Amino acid sequence: MSIRIEKRNSQELNVIILNNQNYRIAQKLRRIKGSRWYVNKHHWSIPYSDESLRKLIELFPNKIILVDQSIEMLYKPENKDLLTKIYLTQINGLLKEMNNRLELKGYSTKTRKSYLGHITRLTIHYQSHPIELSQEKIQKYLLHLINEEKKSNSYVNQAISAIKFLYQEVFNKSKPILNLPRPKKERKLPDILSKEEVLQILNSVNNEKHKAILYLVYSAGLRVSEVVRLRISDIDSKRMLIHIRQGKGKKDRYVILSKVALDTLRLYAKKYRPEYWIFPGGKEGSHITERSVQKIFERAREKVGIQKKASVHTLRHSFATHLLESGIDIRHIQELLGHKNLKTTEIYTHVSIESNIQSPLDKLFK
Repeated sequence: MSIRIEKRNSQELNVIILNNQNYRIAQKLRRIKGSRWYVNKHHWSIPYSDESLRKLIELFPNKIILVDQSIEMLYKPENKDLLTKIYLTQINGLLKEMNNRLELKGYSTKTRKSYLGHITRLTIHYQSHPIELSQEKIQKYLLHLINEEKKSNSYVNQAISAIKFLYQEVFNKSKPILNLPRPKKERKLPDILSKEEVLQILNSVNNEKHKAILYLVYSAGLRVSEVVRLRISDIDSKRMLIHIRQGKGKKDRYVILSKVALDTLRLYAKKYRPEYWIFPGGKEGSHITERSVQKIFERAREKVGIQKKASVHTLRHSFATHLLESGIDIRHIQELLGHKNLKTTEIYTHVSIESNIQSPLDKLFK
C-alpha cells in the first residue's frame, strides 16, 4: 500500500490510498483533526498544514508516501525534516531489499548497517529516490562529503561501495556507476599506548567482569566485536588458545591465551557463573554490547588521566606493537591479528600461534 498526497486547494490536501482501502485505514485517518471522506471521489482529505502531514506520517510509518510538488509548504526551510521523513518512506522497501541482498552475500551486520546508512544519507541529501540520480549528482555528493563534511577517505570509499552495491545488485545497473573514482586510501598511524600506560589502565579497573574483558582484549589483540562474542567453549585452557569464530571477513582463527588473562577470567567466572556467552548482556540470551565495552575502556582511561586519543581498539594496536618491539616476526603477528594482507599488519604487526610466543600481558606481571 502507498499513499499519494495532492493539493486540493489552499485549505485541503487530497489523500489517495493506492492499492488498498479498508476499515483500519479509515479509522487511522479519522484521527487526523479535520479529515474528511469524499464518497464520490473515493478519497480522503486532510487540512493543508504541516501538522496534518506529520500526523499522517506518524500513523503510517511503514507506508510509501508520494507527494505532489504543488504542496509549497513542504519546501520551506522549517519543514525540511518533514520532507526528509516523506522521502525516507519511499525508500523503506528499497532498504529492506538491499539489506536482504547484502545478507545473502554474507555481509556482516555492521557492514549492512553502514551501507544502508550511506544510502539513507544520499537520499536525504538530494531528497530524491536514488534511482533518479545521475552519475554527475552522485559525484557531486561524494565531493560534498570530502569538501563540505570533511569526511575521511575511508568513509567516502565505503559510501562508494554502498552506492555501487545498490546500483549493481538492486537496480541491476553498472556501467556509469563503475566509473566512480575512489579517493586514495589513507595511511594513518594508530595511537599506541606504552606498556606502562596499558598497565595503568588495567590496574584501574576493579570490576571482575570489566577487568577480564580488557585483559583478554590486550592479551590476545582482540577486536571489540570478537571479545563480546566469546563463548565459554572458545576458551581452550589446555592448549592455551582462544578460538575466534567468524571474525572480520568471516574467518576463524586461534589466538594465544595469556596465563594472567586466564586467571582473571577464572576469578570472574567463579563469581558471575556465565552459562553460554562469557560476557552476557543485559537482555536474556544476549552478549554484552560493543558500546558497553567501549565505555568500560573510556572510563578506565579517564580515571588514570591518559590524554592520548585512545579507544578500546588501541589495546589491539598496542598488543601488536609491543610484540613487534619484542622481536616477534611480523608474519606471526599478522596471523594472530587475522589480517589477510601483510601490508595491513606492517602498520604495527601481529603474532602466530605456531610460534612459542608469550603474551606481552604475561611479561608485565613478571
